Amino acid sequence: MSATLTVVGLGSGNPDRLTLGIIKKLKAASIVYVRTAEHPVMAALAELGIVTQSFDSLYESLSSFPEVYEAITAKLIEEAGSAPSGTEMVYAVPGHPMVAESAVSLLRERCPQAGIKLDILGGESFLDEAFVRLGFDPIEGFQLLDASGIRSSQLQPELHTLIGQVYDSFTASETKLCLMELYPPEYEIIVGHALGVEGEEQIDRVPLYELDRLTGFGNLSLVYVPANREETARRRSFARLHEIVDILRSPEGCPWDREQTHESLRKNLIEETYEVLETIDEDDPDHMKEELGDLLLQIMLHAQMEEELGTFNVYDVIEGLNDKLIFRHPHVFGDTEAGNAEEALKNWEGMKAEEKRRKGLKPEADSALSGVPRDLPALMKAYKLQKKASRVGFDWDNVHDVLAKVREEADELQEAIENGASAEEQMLELGDLLFAAANAARFIDADPEEALTRTNRKFVSRFHYIEQQLRSQGATVQESSLEQMEALWQEAKKEERKL
Repeated sequence: MSATLTVVGLGSGNPDRLTLGIIKKLKAASIVYVRTAEHPVMAALAELGIVTQSFDSLYESLSSFPEVYEAITAKLIEEAGSAPSGTEMVYAVPGHPMVAESAVSLLRERCPQAGIKLDILGGESFLDEAFVRLGFDPIEGFQLLDASGIRSSQLQPELHTLIGQVYDSFTASETKLCLMELYPPEYEIIVGHALGVEGEEQIDRVPLYELDRLTGFGNLSLVYVPANREETARRRSFARLHEIVDILRSPEGCPWDREQTHESLRKNLIEETYEVLETIDEDDPDHMKEELGDLLLQIMLHAQMEEELGTFNVYDVIEGLNDKLIFRHPHVFGDTEAGNAEEALKNWEGMKAEEKRRKGLKPEADSALSGVPRDLPALMKAYKLQKKASRVGFDWDNVHDVLAKVREEADELQEAIENGASAEEQMLELGDLLFAAANAARFIDADPEEALTRTNRKFVSRFHYIEQQLRSQGATVQESSLEQMEALWQEAKKEERKL
């Protein structure tokens, strides 16, 4: 039988708050380990004749907190497992053993496996002092976060928020940057050091942007962010967006939004997508931000319609997307390797096929052309169809053969026109020419849609130049000859070369 290991809490720092039971346990122990000797009650323990061994050296020799906690756990289990039966070992931690003590969580998991009896005695946590000294009631809504791993997705401004383990200025800076994603820079926060410890307590009220300019951060430091229940505090939250769309579609909402269906919004979804693409072409971040919002609204409306039917909601959409991204990126979230973009794409396609198999489908029975959306713009669809066919070897040997095919299709179109072929036949020949041109784009690693978009933009720019020059001369394009406009067109080309 191994020793008994008891974990006790030393409280938030005031020796007067130590319970009689914990003091008796410390005095009776054969050996007392403490996570850190940097705690205000250590002097009081020494006065009581309690000898301790700390793990402070691990903080200096190891590079991360998880490594420290792993080392502490291993040491305690090793000592308890080899100690004579009946030995009383104590591991004392700051505050309460079950609040922000990772090593205690590891001990609870591993001691039963090692046959070690583990007891845990509570203690006053820093939360108890925070509720008293900072003056808020957690029943109003409260969350506790760890500064070393804080993420903006955890923040809920409508709750009182305590952030512990703000050890130093660097951690304070990281905390500030995270908070500023949701809170305004001027929002007042409270920084507390050694709460409840006589002669050491310090409480500072500062605007958020000054958080990392303060000094005195250490093991007993925390940040308190008071609850913000103003409407403006929720403007950046996804939950608020979901709520607004729900209101718009409700009986008390907007008549236009209530009338919409998937079919009626189909064109809006397409239009908003192209408006986003336009902002990308214009390299206009502010406009892009606005248009991405409009596109997101379309997604929210379609998801809201399905939520009203009880089929799924937008959070189901997000869950499905998260699962898909993780599953299809085994080279990021798994053990598969991908040294370049081509290998990553291969992994993606392989996991797509595996998804189908898990659904009981047989991807090997699919056409080699499967997966190309039916309603893609024709030029983009041609490009994707050709890429799919090339993967199974149905392809030209080189770009010169493709260009020869482009010339052949151009000749056939010319022949159809000169021979007076029907409009339908001429259109089919034109389609063949465009299809061959899309194939040429693939061979030179150019997206034909993007190539044509750039040419369209160039045409618009040059034509606007013609209009502006004619306007400066008191004329219009309607009044000008083709020769005049062609001369200005050549001028526009020369101006482009100067840029």
